[in-house]
Amino acid sequence: MIASDWGDWLVRDVENASPDGVAVWYLGCNGFVLKGSDGTTIFIDPYVGLGDPPRTVRMIPVPFDPDDIEDADAVLATHEHTDHVHGPSQAPILENAGATFYAPDDSLAVAREDESWTDEYDVADDQLVEVGEGDTVEIGEFTVHVEVAHDPDATHPVSYVVEHEAGTFFHGGDTKPSEEFERIGSEYDIDLGALAFGTVGQIPDKETREPKRTRWYNDENQIIETAAALELEALLPSHWDMWRGLTSDPKVLHHHAKSFDHPRRLELVEIGDRVNL
Repeated sequence: MIASDWGDWLVRDVENASPDGVAVWYLGCNGFVLKGSDGTTIFIDPYVGLGDPPRTVRMIPVPFDPDDIEDADAVLATHEHTDHVHGPSQAPILENAGATFYAPDDSLAVAREDESWTDEYDVADDQLVEVGEGDTVEIGEFTVHVEVAHDPDATHPVSYVVEHEAGTFFHGGDTKPSEEFERIGSEYDIDLGALAFGTVGQIPDKETREPKRTRWYNDENQIIETAAALELEALLPSHWDMWRGLTSDPKVLHHHAKSFDHPRRLELVEIGDRVNL
């Protein structure tokens, strides 16, 4: 059972919002929710689990209970890792709101086979939709393009370019720099991009539980390299707050970004914050 540390105020904040364009809330970890001016609501990689202590230890509050979410049109997953595909975090959104889950094949395998969402929750199989690089999906007022990602720790990661008449949002999942990002930066006019950021730390190995030097996310140079290639107007660092041993301070990115044309600015947010496109 998920227990929210914040009650339902964040869920109600999203429900009650009437943005002029697009409102974007940061859910901590790599989770976001987007709401458009017509009310279309999309969750991307929402995760409210506690991790797997002592290997992965959650360092931030659990901001909502997924059972409280009644208004959602879609949940997007970038890759198959548990903090991106997680039944207790995401299946109740499909169950209560009738939302559709869009994900690449290996992420769907977690939902269908490993976690049996259609058996454990009131979720129909047609709510689970496979997407892959090059696909475009219309979700209410949003157009979602599925693009490449480069995450050597994942088996099939993707990124999402979410277009709206008010602006364009990019979610890279846990991607690191890729040769493809210059193409993406030239094809789309991205106003706000979320990229995973963190330090290198000693994390217990999954099998032996012995401490192991671990890099899961972009360091200071990698994240600016990626943001520059994507020609981001604004960079929003994510994931830096989540796991014990891998947390970092995104304010250091001002020093790394200032000599580059892109990103033109940094959007530094904490869990629960809202920014607008």
